[in-house]
Amino acid sequence: MKKIRYKKGDMEFITELRSEVNIYFENKGIENHGGSKILFKTFLMFLVYMVPFGLLLSGVVNNLLPVMACWVIMGLGTSGIGLVTMHDANHGSFSNRHWVNKLFSNSLYLLGGFPANWRYQHNTLHHGYTNIEGHDEDIAHEGIVRFSPHKPLRKVHKFQHIYAWLLYGLMTFSWVTMKDFKRLKKYENEGAVLSSNETYRQLFFKLLITKILYYTVFLAIPIAVIPLAWYWTVLGFFIMHFTSGLVLSTIFQTAHVVPTSDYPLPDKNNELNNNWAIHQLHTTCDFAPKSNVLSWLVGGLNFQVVHHLFPNISHIHYKDISKIVQQTATKHQLPYHVNKTFAGAIYQHLLMLKTLGKPENRFDAEVMHLRNKKIATV
Repeated sequence: MKKIRYKKGDMEFITELRSEVNIYFENKGIENHGGSKILFKTFLMFLVYMVPFGLLLSGVVNNLLPVMACWVIMGLGTSGIGLVTMHDANHGSFSNRHWVNKLFSNSLYLLGGFPANWRYQHNTLHHGYTNIEGHDEDIAHEGIVRFSPHKPLRKVHKFQHIYAWLLYGLMTFSWVTMKDFKRLKKYENEGAVLSSNETYRQLFFKLLITKILYYTVFLAIPIAVIPLAWYWTVLGFFIMHFTSGLVLSTIFQTAHVVPTSDYPLPDKNNELNNNWAIHQLHTTCDFAPKSNVLSWLVGGLNFQVVHHLFPNISHIHYKDISKIVQQTATKHQLPYHVNKTFAGAIYQHLLMLKTLGKPENRFDAEVMHLRNKKIATV
């Protein structure tokens, strides 16, 4: 993978913004980690995940519909732990203690994922190269989903705004089956550094063992214990992952694959036109900033602009910091993209999926039309 360089200079925005955010924490007399608030949220999310699982294994719930309801709730718990706990911990913002971040970053094992892969894919590639073709794996889907205008267009993409939502539900199911193995091999071939003290051979065996343990605990044991035919348990396991995959994909895609998002390409010198901070403003979009309930449930990731600029700060602080970011961006005549509601963000994502299914000669005009239409309605 060719290393992309961001443009040097134009540092006034991010320098001033970091100063203002530091002043915010100093004036409040607080630290930038999650504190007791994130611990409380983590406790509740683990209850959502583990209580229905306990009901399934104990036999308290044994009829088909209640059993399936438990799997759905576990799916919500899966996404909740991922958004509220695992995400902050793997960014090092859950706690000011390294060992605590390490402990809770490993909660991804309980969800069937592999932390070493996730940190490189998300922290390094997605945050480092947001919406850049060939680097950001969040837009790198091949085949029947097209998230980037620089991907080849196929006839089936004309309908992706309809069927993509079904594929979103397969996201975490893909993690727990083959995707982690494929990613680990891919990263090894690329020479990526996933760990400072573990070889790829060691990482592979850790991946294999943790997958076996995950399937034993969350699939094999339920098959043996739940008093229903085995295929209902397999279906329930799939439903759990479909629920979490749909929630997680929708949260992340509505922040980056929308009409206001840019998809810049480097020049002949492999350099981008903006510096990293300004690039985040052009490729990221907030949604539902006034919804405290949604923000609580999704780990503050409706404030994606703040998260991309300050991934080392816990989501507990995003709402307050977003005001500082917006004011500073406006002062420097830079964009700060926001969709007022979650429903509006989903609709904008749907429109973008539809636009990405159109030929290149119509894409730019359609995106400009959608942007102008959005500006006119604000």
